[in-house]
Amino acid sequence: MDTRTHPARARVAALQAELRRLDLHGFLVPSADPHLSEYLPERWQARQWLSGFSGSAGFLALTQDACAVFADTRYWEQAEHELAGSGIELVKVMKAGLDEPLAWLLARVKTGQALGADAQVLGLAQAQQMHSAAQAASVRVVTAHDPIDAAWPDRPALPARPVVAHAAPHATQSRAAKLASLRQALAAKSATHHLVSTLDDIAWLLNLRGRDVPYNPVFVAHLLVAPQQATLFVSEGQIDAPLAQDLAADGVHLAPYTRVHADLATLHADATVWLDPKRVTLGLRQALPHGVRLVEAINPSTLAKSRKSDADAAHVREAMAQDGAAMCAFYAAFEAARARGERLTELTVDEMLSAERAKRPGFVSLSFSTIAGWRANGALPHYRATDDSHAVIEGDGLLLIDSGAQYLGGTTDITRVWALGDVGAQEKADYTRVLKGTLALSRTVFPRGTLSPMLDAIARAPLWAAGLDYGHGTGHGVGYYMNVHEGPQSISKAIPEPNMAMEPGMITSIEPGVYRPGRWGVRIENLVLNVPLSTPEGGAFGDMLAFETLTLCPIDTRAIERSLLDAAEIDWLNRYHATVRERLLPLVDGAARDWLLTRTEPF
Repeated sequence: MDTRTHPARARVAALQAELRRLDLHGFLVPSADPHLSEYLPERWQARQWLSGFSGSAGFLALTQDACAVFADTRYWEQAEHELAGSGIELVKVMKAGLDEPLAWLLARVKTGQALGADAQVLGLAQAQQMHSAAQAASVRVVTAHDPIDAAWPDRPALPARPVVAHAAPHATQSRAAKLASLRQALAAKSATHHLVSTLDDIAWLLNLRGRDVPYNPVFVAHLLVAPQQATLFVSEGQIDAPLAQDLAADGVHLAPYTRVHADLATLHADATVWLDPKRVTLGLRQALPHGVRLVEAINPSTLAKSRKSDADAAHVREAMAQDGAAMCAFYAAFEAARARGERLTELTVDEMLSAERAKRPGFVSLSFSTIAGWRANGALPHYRATDDSHAVIEGDGLLLIDSGAQYLGGTTDITRVWALGDVGAQEKADYTRVLKGTLALSRTVFPRGTLSPMLDAIARAPLWAAGLDYGHGTGHGVGYYMNVHEGPQSISKAIPEPNMAMEPGMITSIEPGVYRPGRWGVRIENLVLNVPLSTPEGGAFGDMLAFETLTLCPIDTRAIERSLLDAAEIDWLNRYHATVRERLLPLVDGAARDWLLTRTEPF
C-alpha cells in the first residue's frame, strides 16, 4: 500500500499536529486504559487505531516527525504484516516493557524538551520509570494532556453494557464475606481505604459480571472501599434497581464513573489509602490529596481470587467436562466434513467449535478469539483468521487450534495440534518435544511457595536439549468465570517476585511451543490446578504441591515420534486419556462418542 494513502499515516499526522500545538516533542501510547487492562474497550484502543497493529500488547511512541511500534516476539510477523505501508517503524523487542520505547523517545527528544503521556492510562509504576529516565536525560515529562482525544474525532464512547450478579451456586463466597476479608487485610496494614481499579478484581470482589470488554466478563468501574461502606464508580444505567439494592444491603453504593477523581480529592488528609502501584494509574494517584499516607502493595483481592476454593474447583471440573464434550463433537464433525471433501477454512473451525460450545450448559461466551492456524499460520502465536485473510485447510499438515470459553462455573483455555494427512519427520519431532515439555511440567512436584517463574525451565528443557525455544511464557493464571489471563503467578522467564508464589487452588496454563516461520507451529496447552500432595516424608521438608490436569480433551497421538518418549511419559499420556474417556463418555453420543473412543485408545 502507498504510505501516503495508508489510514495510519493521516491518524499519526493528526496526533503529531496535536503534539506541536501542545509543545510536546515526544509522546508515549501504551496499550492501556484507566484500569491497566490487558484487553481494552474500543475507546482506549488508541495504539491499534493509530497504527493498525492489533496485538494485545505493545507500545507506540512518536515524535513530531517519527513514529514506531514496539512488539515482542509473539507479534513480530503479525506486526510486520499489519504495519506494512503505514510508514511506522517496527521495533522488535525480546520482551514487552517500557525500557526500549523510552530509550527510542529519549534518543530523539533534546535536553529541556517535553516528553508526554496521558496520566489517565499510564500506570503508576510506569510513570515512576518514565520520570526517572527523563530526569537522567534532562527531559521534562508532561502527563496532563490527552492529545489522542483531539486527533480521534469519532472515538468510541465509554462502554456501558448491563452488569449482572454472579450468583450462587457458582459464586461460592458471598460479597459480604469477601469485603469483610478485604477489610481485615486493610486493618492489618492500618489502611483506612482501598482503591481498586483493575476490572477483574472489582468483578470478583462484588460477585458481579459484565460485557464491557470482549471475552472478559467485566465492566468498566473503580471501587473505593472504606471502613464501613464502599463506593462503586460505574456508568449510570449499567446496574438496575434490584441489583443496586442488593449492593446497598452489603454497604456498596453507586456513584457516576466520571466522579472518581473528584471523590478521591475529598478524602481527609489523615486517610491511609492502600493501592497497588502496578494496577493503578498516575491519574488516580494525582487525584489523592497531599498528605494522604499510602500503602503500596498488591491488591489483596488479586491474591485471594487466584486461590480457588474447593467449591470453585468442583465447578471448574464440571465446566472442563462440558468444554471437552463440545470439542469432541466439533472434532468429530470436522473430521467427517474433511473426509467428505467439504471446503474447510480456519474460519470454519471457529464457527463450528463456537457453535458446539454454545450448546453446553452454563456457556456464556468465548474466553478469547479462537486461534485456528493451518500450517504456516500456526507459527504465529497470536494469529487470528479474518474474512480478508485466512487459509483453506486442504492437503497435509498441522492444524493448531487455541480456544476457550467462559462458563458460569469456570474459564477454559486449551490448545491442541492435529496431524491432518501425512506429516513429516521434523514436524513429528517438534510436536513430540513440545509434548515432552507439557508432560515434564505436568508431572512436577514442588514445594508450596515456589516462585512460579522457577518452574519455567522444566517445560523448556526437552526443547532446549534439541536447540529449540519459544518466545512466550509457559503459563499464565486463569480466572474463575473471569479473565483468561490473571496473576499473580506466571510460569515464564519473568524476574521472580514474592507475590508469584505458587499456592493451593491456583489454576495455571502449561503451554510450551515451537514455531517455524512460514512452515508450522506447535503448542500443546492444558490448564492445571495446584493441589496439596502427601509425601513419604510427611511434610518434614515443607508442604508439597502437584498439578491436577483439569483440561479434558485427547492429545493427538498421530503426530508423536514414539522413539522420543520414555515409558513414564507414555504411561502418563495413557492414564490421561483414560481419564478423558471416563469423564467425557457420559456427556457425548453418536459420532462424538466414536471419535472420543478412537482418540483415547492407549498409545
